[in-house]
Parts: sequence; structure tokens; C-alpha cells
Amino acid sequence: MAYGLARRELRPRVPLRPGEGEKHHLTSLEGLATLSLDALSSVAYGPEAIVLALVAAGTGALAATLPITLAITFLLAALVVSYGQVIAVHPDGGGAYAVAKKDLGPTASLLAAASLVVDYVLTVCVSLTAGADALTSAFPALAHDKLLVCLVGLALLTAVNLRGVAESARVLMLPTVLFIVAILGVIVVGLLRTHPAAVVGAAQPVHATETLGILLILKAFSSGCSALTGVEAIANAVPTFRTPRVKRAQCTELMLGALLGLMLIGLAVLIRRDHVAPRGDVTVLAQLTAGAYGDGWAYYATNLLVTLVLGLAANTSFGGLPVLMSLLARDHRLPHLFGLRAERPVYRYGVLALALLAAVLLVAADADTHRLIPLFAIGVFIGFTLSQVGLVRHWAAQKPVGWKRRALINGTGAVLTTLAGIILLTTKFLEGAWVVVIAVPLLMLLFDRIQRYYTAVGEELQLGRVPDPPDRRAGSLVIVPLGEVSKLARHAITAALALGDEVVAVAVHADPDRTRILEESWERWNPGVRLDIIDSPHRSLVQPIVDYVQRAAGNGRQIAVLIPEVEPRHRRYEILQNQRGLLLATVLRARTDVVVCMLPYRLSV
Repeated sequence: MAYGLARRELRPRVPLRPGEGEKHHLTSLEGLATLSLDALSSVAYGPEAIVLALVAAGTGALAATLPITLAITFLLAALVVSYGQVIAVHPDGGGAYAVAKKDLGPTASLLAAASLVVDYVLTVCVSLTAGADALTSAFPALAHDKLLVCLVGLALLTAVNLRGVAESARVLMLPTVLFIVAILGVIVVGLLRTHPAAVVGAAQPVHATETLGILLILKAFSSGCSALTGVEAIANAVPTFRTPRVKRAQCTELMLGALLGLMLIGLAVLIRRDHVAPRGDVTVLAQLTAGAYGDGWAYYATNLLVTLVLGLAANTSFGGLPVLMSLLARDHRLPHLFGLRAERPVYRYGVLALALLAAVLLVAADADTHRLIPLFAIGVFIGFTLSQVGLVRHWAAQKPVGWKRRALINGTGAVLTTLAGIILLTTKFLEGAWVVVIAVPLLMLLFDRIQRYYTAVGEELQLGRVPDPPDRRAGSLVIVPLGEVSKLARHAITAALALGDEVVAVAVHADPDRTRILEESWERWNPGVRLDIIDSPHRSLVQPIVDYVQRAAGNGRQIAVLIPEVEPRHRRYEILQNQRGLLLATVLRARTDVVVCMLPYRLSV
């Protein structure tokens, strides 16, 4: 006791490196901002997709918007409950992939992984192009630069995510909150008004080309299911949450389901009450916004906010796909570098791969949303079905308390998502969904071939087995390529003498006078090491040394080549140094089995 204070035990504290500690992981609200924008922003095109499908039967068919939306919301509730269970059973993330691998076997897990990769890449592309469409609607002058707008947005998202998920969450928090408030405001204010405050867009004649039958309703339902993409992203990225990770991720999933369901139903009620039909140059959401807020500053502010959030919705993929790719790398189904993390908790190679794939697809589709939409949502419904079928098998095998009720929930969700996926595939096959049908099996084949390669490498290296005793060779030889007698030569010879039993210096010269000067300098220095000078009439440096090393290695001795290399103090001077050492090391590694060592000599200038 001292001055009335209790004595505390002093313990050494090791400072955390950047990226370590809970502050670089997500809270529930940060997770909502980072991982849920894809699903939340779908209210900008999900209800409109239903309207566009139903209007083929005339404006009277738009009354079916609300029942179809209720059916989609019921499916959403089943998915939210199901993925809450996925989070609890698989806290390491992976979502449908983890479930399929554990409960459905390797083939199903490959299918889940391939479908999720396709969906994540398409999520980035569709979100960016939809945001660009909204932006060019407000600023028509940008219409010819839509691809550039998308690529700039992609570059910004990539840069933000390379700094870490937590940092991107803080960037996205304010736009997410404003977007939710704006959409809920449209619903509340719109319902309080007896008639729309303003009407925007040019009226278009509606000609009924179909009857409101079961096929049209199913088509509208499948189109509206695009609003469900992104629901699985939270389950795929559980490791990015703060502890307790499972509870935080489940809480985020519930918040997402409640907000998305409320917004979808509210907008559907307004569409039905106000008989909102497609109009020229504006979206359905823009019409509802004008009906609630009028056509003043609130209307423009909301539309610009929707544009921003649609662009930022691509961040969902940056939070989910790199984690999934790290799991695939851990299972030897992707190159192991995708499992590496930077000092911050970021799978940078996964982020960069996603950015590259999205950029290629954006260029191929010329940033045309209508060319990308038919590919959208099919992959994620494959993941939905696999994850829920896998959980049914999990509950049946484990039989915990209440397993029948849980299996019934997942089984119902599996049936609904299977039907929705079949409808999506059949109604959009000729519109471009056939690309997904080809891409998914190709990705499965790629994952399988990579796994086979790693298995073959493991067999050859005898990983997991005790190897034979090491070979005992007669002495070792260290070869040091040098150009002249200098302090660099002293630095290299000193290091070589510490490494091997025998050291020999090798120089290559084409000028007899320079050869004689080098021999005289070596005799005066007399370092106790033999000097072999190779004559090179063609003034080649690399090949004579490679031939020398190959001859020395022919007798079975252990050979090491120590290559001294000058490193300037400032990086701007690196271009002034020759790269012969690096070239020599590259050729030696390619043509010989000797040990190649680079010895840096750091300059003070």
C-alpha cells in the first residue's frame, strides 16, 4: 500500500503490431455497414424488377407486387434464421462452403465455392454499374464514361479494403445510416400522404402482352429474389467480427433481415397503393421518393445517396470473398498465397484478385447493367440451397435438443431456394445465365486440379512422414563471384569462410590486362582463398559462371554460391546499380540445384 492505493502486479506488456487486437475487427454495427450494403441496397432494384415483370400483364397486374414481396420476405426470414445457425455451427466463416465441405462431401463443397466466387464477383460489377446508371441519370454528360466511372469506383474500394476491414467499416458507416433513414423516411412519409407529393418521369404507354398467370408470377418472384443477394455475406466473414464473434455475427444477420424485410414490404405497399408503373428516365424508387418528399432538394439528395450506396454495396464482396479464398487456400484448392494476411487483418491477395476479376468483367460487359443482371443471383441461390441441405444433414446426424424443429426450418428454406434457383435459371438462361452454367463447372475443375497438384507435391515431399537420415557429403564448397579486389570482396569472402569448408572466388574477364591486374591485386591481398579466373572472349558474365558451378557440382559435393550485392541507402539510387547479381541468381536457380545466397552490402550513401 502506498498513498492509499493498492499495489498492482506489474506484468510486461508487448505492444501490438498494426492489425492485431480487437479494435481492428468489426462490431455488429460496423458489420452491418461493411457486409450488408449489398442486400440493403437491393431495394433500389429488387422491387423494380418485380414491377417490370408484372407490367407485361398490364397495370392491373401490379397489385400482385405486395403478395410476391411477402413471399420473398418469408424466404428472407427463412434464410436469416438458417444463416444464424450456419454462423453458430461454423464460426470460422465460409458459409455455404464450410457447410457443404463438412456435411455434403467434396463435390458439393466445390460447387458451393465456385458459385460463391461467381456471385461475389458479379455483386461487385452489378453494384458498380447500377450506381453508375443512377449517377448518369442525374448527370447525363457522364453517360459515355460509365465504364471509367465504374473502374474508378472499383479502384477506390480496393484501396480502402487494402487498409483493412475495420477501416472500410468506418468509411461506410455514415452512408449506410443515411441510406436506411432515407428509405424508411420514403416509406413513412409516403404512407402518411394521401396522394403522391410529385410525379417524375415521362409517362409511357403500357401494353399487356401476357396474362397474369402462374408463369408470370413465378418470373416476377424470381426477378424480385435479386433482393436477397448478400444475405450470406455475414456468415462467410464471421472471423472479421470482434469477440464474441458468433453472437455479434448473428445479431448483425438479424438486423439485416429486419431492415431489409421492412423496406421491401413498405415499398411494395406504396407501389400497390399508388399504382406505380415504370416511367421514362426514372426508376421506381425515384418515383416513390418524389411521391414522399416531392421533387425538391430531398429528392435529389436521396437519389445521390442511393447512387453512392449502390457503389459502396460492392464492399460486401471485399469483406466476404477474400475470407472464402483463404479457406480454399487452407484446403489446398487455391494457391496458398491467398491464405496470407498482411500486418493488418487483410487477405490482400484475395482483395486484389477480386478487383482484377471484377475489372475484367466490367470491361467485357462494357459496364452494361442489363448484360450483367441475367448472371446475377443464380450463384448465390446454389449456395443458399447447399448450406441449408447441409444443415439438415448436420442436425440429423448430431441430433441435438430441438433438432427436428431446426431441420424443418432448414428443409423448408432448402425447398424454397431450390425452387427459386430453378426458376431463375430457366427464365434467364437465354438472357445470359448460360455463362454461369459454364463458369461454375470450370471453377470446380480449377479447384480440383489445384488440390490434386498440392496432393502430388505432398506425396513427393513425404509431408507428414519421417524422412530418411540426411546425406553426409564430403565437405562443402562456397563459390563467390567477384569482379575485383575491394571492400565488397572482403565482405563476401569473410561471410563465405563462415559458411563452408572450402571457399573459392571466381572472376570472369575478357581483357588480359585486367586479368593480370586482378591476379596481382589478389596476391598482394592474399586472403587465403583460391581465385579462379574464367576467360570470356564474348564478354558474357552469367553463362561462364553457370558452367563453372555445374562442373563443380558434378562430383556430388554440396555447393553454395554466395553473390554479393550492393544496396544503396536510398531507393532512388537502385536504378544506378547493375542487376547482374539478380540475373545470375535467377539463372542459377533455374538451371542448377545448388544453394544460391544473396549477400547485401548496404552503402551509407
